[in-house]
Order: sequence, then structure tokens, then C-alpha cells
Amino acid sequence: MCGIVGYVGQRSALDVVMGGLRRLEYRGYDSGGVALVGDGTIMSAKKAGKLVNLDAELAARPLPHSHTGIGHTRWATHGAPNDVNAHPHLDAAERVAVVHNGIIENFAALRAELEAAGHELVSETDTETVAHLLHDELARTPDLSDAVRAVCRRLEGAFTLVICDAAQPDVVVGARRNSPLVVGRGQGENFLGSDVAAFIEYTRDAVELGQDQVVTITPDAIVVTDFFGAPAVTKEYHVDWDVSAAEKGGFEWFMLKEIDEQPQAVADTLLGRHTIDGQLQLDEMRLSDGELRDVDKVIIVAAGTSFYAGMTAKYAIEHWTRIPCEVELASEFRYRDPILDRTTLVLTISQSGETMDTLMAIRYARQQRARVLSICNTNGSTIPRESDAVIYTHAGPEVAVASTKGFLAQVVACYLLALYIAQVKGTKYGDEIATIIAELEKTPAGIQRMLDEGDQVRKLAAELAGSRSILFLGRHVGYPVALEGALKLKELAYIHAEGFAAGELKHGPIALIEEGVPVFVIVPPKARDQLQEKIVSNIQEIRARGARTIVLAEDGDMDVVPFADHLIRLPKVPTLLQPLVATVPLQIFACELAGQLGHDVDQPRNLAKSVTVE
Repeated sequence: MCGIVGYVGQRSALDVVMGGLRRLEYRGYDSGGVALVGDGTIMSAKKAGKLVNLDAELAARPLPHSHTGIGHTRWATHGAPNDVNAHPHLDAAERVAVVHNGIIENFAALRAELEAAGHELVSETDTETVAHLLHDELARTPDLSDAVRAVCRRLEGAFTLVICDAAQPDVVVGARRNSPLVVGRGQGENFLGSDVAAFIEYTRDAVELGQDQVVTITPDAIVVTDFFGAPAVTKEYHVDWDVSAAEKGGFEWFMLKEIDEQPQAVADTLLGRHTIDGQLQLDEMRLSDGELRDVDKVIIVAAGTSFYAGMTAKYAIEHWTRIPCEVELASEFRYRDPILDRTTLVLTISQSGETMDTLMAIRYARQQRARVLSICNTNGSTIPRESDAVIYTHAGPEVAVASTKGFLAQVVACYLLALYIAQVKGTKYGDEIATIIAELEKTPAGIQRMLDEGDQVRKLAAELAGSRSILFLGRHVGYPVALEGALKLKELAYIHAEGFAAGELKHGPIALIEEGVPVFVIVPPKARDQLQEKIVSNIQEIRARGARTIVLAEDGDMDVVPFADHLIRLPKVPTLLQPLVATVPLQIFACELAGQLGHDVDQPRNLAKSVTVE
């Protein structure tokens, strides 16, 4: 996820663009760059690292004044986060500059075509191919908008593009497919941005772009078409929050924003993972099929929320690959002298890629000659660099300390790995894998539904804000969901919260049940008849002892209705996919209850986003 700004008007374009990038830095901070148009040339500057590095570069080598400019703050996908791969990218003639958010899936074929025609590309990015394609297209048509439309028709994947042209100094063109871009409407000036935070300092009047649309802005006009040049329908709206909330996109907390971004995070994690014929492809997979076929044991190593993602993944890995799987706390792993060899796959999970316990576990595993694959959200961080292979989650920056979208993206990435191993080992047929992938690709809609129905959960949190203790029960994949729900509440609300396997209830935890204690129960889908029946019995047992039951059950499950004091309906999904929808109301609940108690939701006491010491 990257931040994009475009401007044309009478102000200093550099001031507008840099201000917008600062408000969008939550979207990416691997590098930053700007391009300005003036005197028939493109003037640009870019620097790896956070925007302070770009500020220093601009102070050392100032750019001339300009009224037209674009800017970018990067969350690296294709290519390491360095100066060369930073945006903007220019064509060979330095006539056009391009910034980009998303992934161009067919860039390798396009790059090969360009190189065969004599183009020399200097970066590792998919974005640079667009600049060179525009170079060729502008030789055929002098109009930037026409050239952009022609190039967009050739691109596959998800992308937002914003482009300026030295030959058209009062024009900025943007395009979008499956990636956000909005227009800011001003007086004698207009803006483009990944979201309205980019221009909220100057205007609250915005234009929402639809799918596969191209927008051309000048100081006095906004023209929107489809990729073929036909006029397009747009939606105008007024933003009712101000610049002070811009960094959070209008949300009170970053955590709320990140909860809201989960449908997109899951969709982006799934993006581009299979070929036209349905074969899974994991671009960052550096382990050969032969090495994966040799794997006879998987050990998942993680900490905190990532550990619960690993617990969830264990069910899928064993079910789909028939390989035994263990889940270990990173802080305990190397101290118990685990049995590892060349046929062991150690799967590590870390949102930041810098978790010290997990990093030390990787180093130990590699010393024992085990193969190590990491799942991570941070391109170029230490854990992916020291692993044999990596799957990036592409969930975008997560600012709040309590992880939300990171958890869902990690579960999805683990499922992709399990299916990939099943494909390599032949434990699942191709059509079976395709069916599961199709179900996974439906889950963003189910997650969005849980967000849309969040008011009932927020109301419940307000009612339970005085609780001293809240318990969570689950079975099968509902058990790690229960643990994650309890962790969120502990992290944010600072009250006693515990998650239990429901089958363990009578082995001790039922002693905690007293009159009025709230208990969340995650009910397995009815497709798991035996488990569903058993957990309904658990609900009756705790309710008979005075518990206030909050039941999460799929649509159509009527067996739970008589025993639920509060019923939260979940979309019908396959059993292994239920955590992707069931976790969302628990996140909303914890966030709302903490807010009711007056706590800092984004920065809970005593906690840091990444634990970089053992």
C-alpha cells in the first residue's frame, strides 16, 4: 500500500505534495519521491527511508518552483526499498514521471517486450514499465490522457497510476483499477490522492472514481473517462472531518481504520497468487518444488497475535497437506532443543519482520539445517532477509500496536502456503485447490458485512464496559479465534480476559463462571455437526450457571438461539475460513470497550508495535 499525491494549480506544487505525503505516510514509509513540471522538463527527487530523508535531499538540492507535481510514499512490493526503486519513475527521455500503487501482474512480459525493443530499465519495479510504455505511446499520440488510456488497457492486476508530462505542464492524469484514487475539487486548482487526507488541508470537496477510470485534472477542470475514452459517471461528496484527523482517514483511532481496511488487506494478500489455468504461484517462494516435496514436518514459530494465526494455520496445513504440524512460541522454541533436520520446514510469522524471539528462532533453525519460510508484512525487514523464502502479506502499514488486519492477512498467507504445498505434493487435486481459492476470494465481502453490522457489537461493548472479566470459548479453528479475542481485550481494555478450548470447560475453567460474567462463544459451522452440537451443550452449561452468553454463529444456525443472550450472525463460509469473519466482531468489541474506558486504543500501556529484544 503506497501513498500518492497529485496537484495542479497556483500554489507551490512541492509544498502541496509534500504536505499530502506526510499525511499519507502511514500508507508506506520505505521511500518517498516527488516530480515537478517546469520549463519543459521533469524535475524530480527521491530517497529511500522515511520522508525525513526526502526532506533532507530537497534541502540539500532544492527543486525549482512549479505549479504542477506528483508525489509518492512507498510500501515496497517489487524491488528492494532503495533510492533506485523509489518512485517517481521516468521514461528514457525524462518526459513523463509515474507514481504507482498496486501490483501490475503482467509486468514481466511487458518488461521483456520493452527490453527487446531496446528500452533500458534501471529499477526492479513493475512501475517503471509504465513509464516506458507511455514513452512509446506518446510517440503515436501527443495527448497524455489518450496515452494513459491505451497503456492501461494493456495492464493486468491492481493499480493506481498518477502521471505528469513535461510537454503538458498544466495537466496531471490518474488511473485506477482495484486500488484507491480520489479527486479533490478546488478553486483554480485540483488534486489527486490515495485518500482525501492528501488534500484535506485545501479542500473538502471530493470526487470518487470508479473502477477502470482515467481522470485528467487541470487548474480549472476535472475530466473522467473509462479506459476507452467514453465519459464516466462519478460520485461527488463532501468530507466532514478536517486536517487534524487526516492521518487517520477520519477515524478516531488508527486501529479503527485498520479494522476497516481488512477486506482490502485480505484481497491484496490474495492478489496475483494464481495463473490463468488456476495453478498457485507464490512469487517470493525461493524453495523448489523438490525441497517442498521432501518436507515431512512443519513447525510454526511465532509470538502474540502471529502465534494465534499459526494455531489457525495448523488445522489447514494438516488437513490439506497431510503433513504433521506443530505450533511453537518463538520465545520457547530454541530453548527446548527441538528436533530439526533438512526435511523440517520452519514457518515463522511476524508482522514487522523484526521480532527478536522469532529472528533468533530462525537463526537456530538454519543452524540445524532446517528450511525456513517466513510470512511477513514488511518488505526488506530482517526476518524475510534471513529466511530461505518469504510470503509477503501486502496488508499495508499497521500503525496501531494491537494487530488486526495483520492477523487476517497472516491467516490467508498461511492458507496459501498450505495449498501450494498440497499442489506440489499432490495431496489436493487442482480443481479442489481452485475451489478453496474461490472461497477465499469471497471472504472480503464477508468481512465487509461484519464491518457493516458492527453497531450491534459497539452497543454491546458499551453495555459491558463495567465487566471485571470476560471469557471466550471456541472449538477447532474457533479456539485460536477465542484466544485472539481475549488477547485484544487484554491489550486494549486492561481487564481479565481468557480464551479456552470449549472442550476443556469442565476440566477447570467452568469454575470461573459466575452470575453475569460475559462469555463469547464461537460456534463451528453446522457442516461440523458433531462439534456444533458439543459447543451448543457448552453454551447451555455456562448459561445454567449464570453466564451472559454472546454467541457467534453462522446464518441459519437455529440451535443456538434459545441459549444466546446476544447473537452475532456470521456469513456461511467453509469451516477453515470462519476465523476470517469471526475475528472481526471481537476486534470491534475490544476497540470500543477500550474507548469506553478512556484508554489510548492505538498505544496501549507497556506495549510496543514490534518486540525487538528477547
